[in-house]
Amino acid sequence: MSNTSYRDITQQGLWQNNVAFVQLLGLCPLLAVSNNTINGLGLGLATLLVLLCSNLTVSLIRYWVRPEVRVPVFVMIIASFVTAIDLLMSAFMHDLHKILGIFIPLIVTNCAIIARAEAFASKNSPGYALWDGLMMGLGFMAVLVVLGALRELLGQGTLFDQAHLMFGDGAAWLSITLFDDYQGFLLAILPPGAFIGLGLLIAAKNWLDQKKSTRTQALLATNNPDPQRLHPDQP
Repeated sequence: MSNTSYRDITQQGLWQNNVAFVQLLGLCPLLAVSNNTINGLGLGLATLLVLLCSNLTVSLIRYWVRPEVRVPVFVMIIASFVTAIDLLMSAFMHDLHKILGIFIPLIVTNCAIIARAEAFASKNSPGYALWDGLMMGLGFMAVLVVLGALRELLGQGTLFDQAHLMFGDGAAWLSITLFDDYQGFLLAILPPGAFIGLGLLIAAKNWLDQKKSTRTQALLATNNPDPQRLHPDQP
C-alpha cells in the first residue's frame, strides 16, 4: 500500500475507522466487561498487546505463508499470544483475571484482530503493521475505558474503583468517590446500560463528524464561491 502513512493509520485507528465506534467489532466483550473503568482498561490492554504482537508476527512471515492456509496460520498466531497474555494476567493480576474470566480467552475470536491481520498486516511492512496494531488497539481500549467510566460514574458514583486489582495495593489512592451517599443507578451497570451508553457515544461521535463536515463545506464554499452566483450574466 504505497499511499499508507503513519498519520492516516493514526486517524483511522483512533477515530475514522475505530474498531468499536465505526466497525462495531468486538462488541460482546466490550459490552460485558465495561461495567467499570478498571475492567475496561484490563481488557483493553490485553487486546492491545494481542493486536501488537499478532500484527507484527503476521507482517514478518507474510512472504512465507501460502494464501490457502493464511487464515488458519493467523488464528494460531493470535491464539498463541492470547494464551500467553491469559497466563501472565493470571499470574500477576489474578483477581482481575478472575473478574474478566472467559473474555480474555475469547480475544481469539475478536473479529477486529483477525481482520487487521488479514486486511492490513499481511500486506504491509512490520513498521506499518505494528503502528496499525497500536492505533487500533488504543482506539478500542479508549472506548472500553470511556464507556466503563461513564457506566461506573452513573452506576456507582465512583471512578477507578478497585484500581488495586491492576496496579497493586499502592494504587488504592486512584479510586475516587465523586458523590458521597450516592445510591447508584442500577441500569447503568446492567447489560441494557451498556447498550444505551455505547449508543450515546456513537451518536456523539457521529454528531462531531457531521459538525466538522458542515464546517469544512462552509469553509470551502467561502474560499471557492460559485462563479454563477457572483456573475449571473456570464454563460
